[in-house]
Amino acid sequence: MGQVVELPSRRKSTPSAENGKVRPPIRKTNKATRTREFLSQDEVERLLEAVGAGTRYGARDRTLLLLMYRHGLRVSEAITLRWDQLDLKAGLLYVHRLKNGVPSTHPVRGPELRALKQLRRDWPDTPYLFVSERGGPMTASNVRKLVARAGVQAKIDFPVHPHMFRHACGFKLANEGHDTRSLQHYLGHKNIAHTVRYTELAPDRFKGFWKD
Repeated sequence: MGQVVELPSRRKSTPSAENGKVRPPIRKTNKATRTREFLSQDEVERLLEAVGAGTRYGARDRTLLLLMYRHGLRVSEAITLRWDQLDLKAGLLYVHRLKNGVPSTHPVRGPELRALKQLRRDWPDTPYLFVSERGGPMTASNVRKLVARAGVQAKIDFPVHPHMFRHACGFKLANEGHDTRSLQHYLGHKNIAHTVRYTELAPDRFKGFWKD
């Protein structure tokens, strides 16, 4: 009889390999790293103080975050802001919304006007509000990094990202009792369903439920 030869067993593919390529690690969900996607007014103020403290471009960065908060700007809307969208004398900002949003004209008040006038003096030779050292507009990556650093410096208990300023704007205005339709136009939502989430979670809806 011939000798039986045992063939080596085929190597099983590892669960992390697919078609000979290693799959990237699974990204944690937002809920796994933070309990909410917006900032309170106190947290916004702490971030504004942190981002403007002792850095070369502190005034620019603080003005950027202030406008993102007060006007509910997405990162892409903020970094493409141009001076011809502003009327500093009249105190008006024309907001061009992306993602098929509805444009609108917002009032610009005291703290913003003072910060913007200083920004204009610091960067007089550019059409863009927020520029890098090289004179071109800041990038979304620039903003994400400075917001993340500010979150650490301000000792916020969860990772902070730029879109939280837009949500913070929506929740603040809803909490102050502004009607949903006005809030929709202010944030540039084409569909009011995107605005309703702010009014649904406004705590003032439940004021007076208990009379203790």
